[in-house]
Amino acid sequence: MRLTLVQKLVAGYAAIAFFTMAALVYSVMGLYSLNTTARDIANNDLVFINTAIKLRESVLAQQRAAVKGAVLNSPEFKTLYQERADEFQHLLLNLTATQNPDELKPIVGSYVGFKRSAEQLLGGDKNSAVQLNSAADRVVDAIDASAANRQAQLSSKLKAADQKQGRTVQWTLILSFTGFLLAIIVATLVTYKISKAFTKLKKATHRIAEGDFDFDPRIPAGDEIGELAGDFVRMASRLKISEQMNLDASPLTRLPGNIAIERVLTRRLQGPEPFAVCYADLDNLKAYNDHYGYIRASDLIKTTGEIIHEVVRKHAGEDAFVGHVGGDDFVMVVSVEEAADVCEAIIGQFGRAIVSYYDPVDLERGAIEAVDRYGVPRVFPIMTISIAVVICGQGEYESAVEIARAAAEMKDYVKGQPGSNYLMNRRRHNR
Repeated sequence: MRLTLVQKLVAGYAAIAFFTMAALVYSVMGLYSLNTTARDIANNDLVFINTAIKLRESVLAQQRAAVKGAVLNSPEFKTLYQERADEFQHLLLNLTATQNPDELKPIVGSYVGFKRSAEQLLGGDKNSAVQLNSAADRVVDAIDASAANRQAQLSSKLKAADQKQGRTVQWTLILSFTGFLLAIIVATLVTYKISKAFTKLKKATHRIAEGDFDFDPRIPAGDEIGELAGDFVRMASRLKISEQMNLDASPLTRLPGNIAIERVLTRRLQGPEPFAVCYADLDNLKAYNDHYGYIRASDLIKTTGEIIHEVVRKHAGEDAFVGHVGGDDFVMVVSVEEAADVCEAIIGQFGRAIVSYYDPVDLERGAIEAVDRYGVPRVFPIMTISIAVVICGQGEYESAVEIARAAAEMKDYVKGQPGSNYLMNRRRHNR
């Protein structure tokens, strides 16, 4: 299946858009993942580590206050101990609300023992000082172990984030470069194809302009350029026919000549529909030419061609045809039903037009004097027109030559009759 040029462009730009969107989506997802990691670190790991540092300081402060309070028996240090103990509890409570409780169990368990020893020491048990120091060390060790574990988790997250960032940048660059490279390839291929095709079409235009109507640019069909090339070939074919018709056309009337007439008759003979071939001829044109000269005779022939063309265009269908055999001979191809109306209209218009081509004296006499083709002086009446109509049914005639022969026989008969008239199916119609 061959794609059109538009489909190729759409497919190429769709692929470019896909890779561009993929790069955009991948980069956005990567940034979102990195942002999620950063928020997790900020809201959890850093909070845990900072709180662990404060818990460690609070435990050591409690230890010092408890020892000083027991030694000095001062209520101020007892109050300070209680404030730091409340601070520790508050920090631990906030941490429990946002962190994994299992991570805090060692700290909570060791702090219970520490608190018991501190309260005993402050209650007057001097022997609890050693136990308090050991309990404080256990709490600090538990806090340091939890902080170290969280620090290790933080390092892993940062390492994973770095790797994720590297992969995001790498794949974003790969997808973006792929889309960019694909855009260059598509643009290059399409530009090359269009440029090559237009070069061929330009060459075809020059060749056609030089008269080589059979030149084929050889552009494969399947897209708009291929269709354009096909139009060029068809246009050249029509131009060839048109030029042949123009070369064949009469320089006087500009009506198609013998080649076009034969082509039309051959085509109509191959069809199933019957048609009428009307051969029109001016009577006594030679005498008129000798009497008035070839310029007025040529003008009369031109006027006759215009009359015939106008009548056929008005009374006959689109498939009708008018040709000029040469001299004063004209051919019309019309439908059988239109033949009589066309002939009568031609005879009527010719009769009204011919009077303007004679001098008043000759019109009053109704004739002119001239010599015939044998050199004998004769009197010739005002010029008339004779039309022989050959009805061509399917299978009656095999070629245009046979039609012309039949028309010639009929025309000899109708020209022998007085006045302008036409003969159809060997029946004479006078005007």
